[in-house]
Amino acid sequence: MDQNEKRVYLIKALLSENAEYRNIRIPRESSGQKALLRSLMNIRRPGKISEEFLKIQDEYLQTEIAEKGITELEGLVPVDHGLYIWQGDITTLRCDAIVNAANSGMIGCFVPCHGCIDNVIHTFSGIQLRSACAELMAKQGHEEPTGSAKITPAFNLPCRYVIHTVGPIITSGVTKREEEQLASCYRSCLKLAETNGLQSIAFCCISTGEFHFPNDRAAEIAVRTVKQYQAETSYKMEVIFNVFKDIDREIYRNILG
Repeated sequence: MDQNEKRVYLIKALLSENAEYRNIRIPRESSGQKALLRSLMNIRRPGKISEEFLKIQDEYLQTEIAEKGITELEGLVPVDHGLYIWQGDITTLRCDAIVNAANSGMIGCFVPCHGCIDNVIHTFSGIQLRSACAELMAKQGHEEPTGSAKITPAFNLPCRYVIHTVGPIITSGVTKREEEQLASCYRSCLKLAETNGLQSIAFCCISTGEFHFPNDRAAEIAVRTVKQYQAETSYKMEVIFNVFKDIDREIYRNILG
């Protein structure tokens, strides 16, 4: 199968899981097909599926990511000792772990084609990621507290692991407690990375998107917390501050010099 044939196969398989979707027309153009496939992956509840599906899905996603272009950590230039700023799609970065800004349910975004990083990571990792997260949450028996984190395999992403953390949701002015919760996100992720012997981790801008934490204050907390952790533990780890927007790139550049 070529990429087009794999995509249609995956769409048909997901449509067949639910009688409500079986009459949905598959678009002829690739852009429409990609949007439909992503939507179906986004709304699918965690659960078993055939090994054939997983094999074709994995081949398809790995090709899609490769075509976007994979960035190697070795090709980045540090702005400080062990610290990097990189602007790009975090799902294309090859390092030990990337950080996902998750919600307290911790099993991904269910809004079709939503622009949040949680949605993008789950889409390109594959449906296995939601099942892995659901298994962790079933064992835990309650929602993930703000400021804590969980680690899972990355499945089809170039990185080895995804560390999922729940940042504070800002509804008005930022409180001291919310600043502490955001700092806790960074510490929890770094601790998980250290515990698992990881040598590199890429942080997204936790809580600054859908959760409305002010970008500049969030970046200050991120850099300060990472530097404090490095000083306190002496654990050698490469830390990448991944930004997507130009404004975040400039904020981190101003902080780190």
